[in-house]
Amino acid sequence: MALARTRSMALLGVEGHVIEVEAHLGEGPAGLTLVGLPDTALREARDRIRAAVVNSGECWPEGHITVSLSPASLPKRGSGFDLAIAAAVLAAAGAVPPSALHPAVVLAELGLDGRTRAVQGVLPAVLAGVRSGHTTFVVARGNAKEAALVPGITVVAVASLGELLAHLRGEPIDQDLFGDPADTERHESPADNRRRPDLADVLGQPVARRALEIAAAGSHHLMMVGPPGTGKSLLAERLPTILPRLAPEDSIEVTAVHSVAGTLPKGSPLIVDPPFCAPHHTATRAAIVGGGSTRLRPGCVSLAHRGALFLDEAPEFARGVLDSLRQPLETGEVVIARSAASVCFPARFLLVLAANPCPCGRPGPACTCSSSQRRRYLARLSGPLVDRVDLKVELQPVAHAELLADRPYAESSATVAARVAQARQRAARRLAGTPWSTNAEIPGAELRRHFPVAPPALGILAAALERGDISARGVDRTLRVAWTLADLAGRPQPAVEDTAFAYALWSGRAQ
Repeated sequence: MALARTRSMALLGVEGHVIEVEAHLGEGPAGLTLVGLPDTALREARDRIRAAVVNSGECWPEGHITVSLSPASLPKRGSGFDLAIAAAVLAAAGAVPPSALHPAVVLAELGLDGRTRAVQGVLPAVLAGVRSGHTTFVVARGNAKEAALVPGITVVAVASLGELLAHLRGEPIDQDLFGDPADTERHESPADNRRRPDLADVLGQPVARRALEIAAAGSHHLMMVGPPGTGKSLLAERLPTILPRLAPEDSIEVTAVHSVAGTLPKGSPLIVDPPFCAPHHTATRAAIVGGGSTRLRPGCVSLAHRGALFLDEAPEFARGVLDSLRQPLETGEVVIARSAASVCFPARFLLVLAANPCPCGRPGPACTCSSSQRRRYLARLSGPLVDRVDLKVELQPVAHAELLADRPYAESSATVAARVAQARQRAARRLAGTPWSTNAEIPGAELRRHFPVAPPALGILAAALERGDISARGVDRTLRVAWTLADLAGRPQPAVEDTAFAYALWSGRAQ
């Protein structure tokens, strides 16, 4: 009888857990038994691993093999355990020194010919492994760049089971023999010459353009209402061009979410620009907030983490889908509970809603909708959801003369992005030493306690609160926007005009 062990990683959401893979060779009928709550894909690893070992020129051990994945109470999903199980079985059979496997964490899928295949979620798995004290990770070559994003670790990238065995035995590696053209580094296709979207493409709509700049500077949620063709989608699609690049720690966090979802870009896997997600209005609740029956996947709100989520034709989304956004808008995360486990995905995003003013969408006299139809249409956006939106702008059709007059003066994304970056720097200096980095993140109580506004600037909000035109939460959101306006203007504190314009934007009356 013989025993060998190595380690792999299991993912629950974006949280990794170290799994000890033990292989025991004993007497009994030939076969391989997996214990430790494996899912269907992992149970199928038995036949996959045997074929990979034989096709790599190794002898499959005789007798009964028991493979234990512990802790046994933690569900294990996916094919990322293949290489670790194969290595442990061969080490137990004496094909490689068992001690060579002890310090390594092994993550890769195996093909029937013994070649390794990249798996999803390597970055969060490596991050969790580092927190547990591990520094050596064996991955498929297709995951090598992703694993190497974590500093201070040793990444062993292998193209096949045979290459891993040669490495463990200290033998020279024949790249021509073990190279896998399917899993080696994939180069990006040559850069095309398509022009990047620019805010200068949007002519007219000065209030909406200003609201977009404020949203980017303070990470405030934005809602645009107007007939088709007024530029709602054009503005939303150009929001990423004025957002600052991600900070290093945010970049790793965003990349980890996309690694779990399998949506990392080819070439360099590190995501440095804020993500932009625009789901179709037929998307389900699971697609928006995350979930699944067997494997819990991040939804659009998590794929837009540290970026923007754009819901075009927002009233066409299912009411339950829209209301499910309320929790992540408040907490910045999504908790998905299932009978087997609960997972938490980060979901701090900038929400952009676009809607027509009525079901038909035709502007002016061409509209055939009654006033009650218009009210019912926009009422699909619930009051609690709209109350969480800081900026509300109504867009009107742009006249031909305005298009011609605005063309020479339309600001580019680079110009606006520079102002946004300066405003964010001012906010960061003011919020230094706090857990927040943008004005929209500050809780209302902390905003009033640590960042008071001069009484004259509060006059318009106090009067609106007395009339019942604004809620207490709306006051907090308006004050956050006022601070962003002050940051954009370079003022140390919001002035009367800042709170007045912020209230006009919150109430949808800005002109």
